[in-house]
Amino acid sequence: MIDLASKKVLIVGGSSGMGLATAHAVAAAGADLTIAGRTRDKLDVAAKAIGGKVATKVLDARDDDAVEAFFKDGTVWDHIVVTVGQGGRGPLPAMKMTDALAAMDAKFWCCFRIGRAAKIGPGGSLTFVSGGEGHRGQIGTTLISSINAALAGLTRGLAIELAPVRVNTLSPGTTDTPLWDRMTPTDREALFKRVADTLPVKRLGQAEDAAHAIRFLMTNPFTTGQVVRSDGGGDLL
Repeated sequence: MIDLASKKVLIVGGSSGMGLATAHAVAAAGADLTIAGRTRDKLDVAAKAIGGKVATKVLDARDDDAVEAFFKDGTVWDHIVVTVGQGGRGPLPAMKMTDALAAMDAKFWCCFRIGRAAKIGPGGSLTFVSGGEGHRGQIGTTLISSINAALAGLTRGLAIELAPVRVNTLSPGTTDTPLWDRMTPTDREALFKRVADTLPVKRLGQAEDAAHAIRFLMTNPFTTGQVVRSDGGGDLL
């Protein structure tokens, strides 16, 4: 396994949820960590929570020029993690095209922009985060399923184009992150209980579970071009 001590690690979307949990994990491993995101206040709060020497950079990965400028500073990264995205859920016939395009931009195109612009050293890695909806469809997830499936294709293509840089994607199951704060507390609690009762592991995913899986993808030198599921056995159901 590759040691993360003193490695230059960038986490885009590192101020909350799985990105923040991953930031905690790699900082504890001694990485030279930078977290990036759209909101300065959230980055500052996250950096304080992580502790130690953490650099913060404001970056809106939906902005072509901003991404290009970010990676033109000459930095060669050892590992980059991209965990971004919002929207994309709801019945397709009722979805506005502007909302659909925004959801695609907020996840797939963000990963695409970073994948084409980032400078990563030999033996380094690029890791995306998708979701279980890319593996099977259900009512209300047609668009996000399509986005995650496209991300799987991007992963395989970049693993060839960027070699020997390794490119992988984590596909987590339902995970307790701020993503679900859009629901009422009652509805969220009911969803989490239903998922936990259904899964073979009999518990809900936590952001730290995703962080462990992401760290594996960053540090295993023989894994590339893969979409790795960490969903508590959800794919068995």
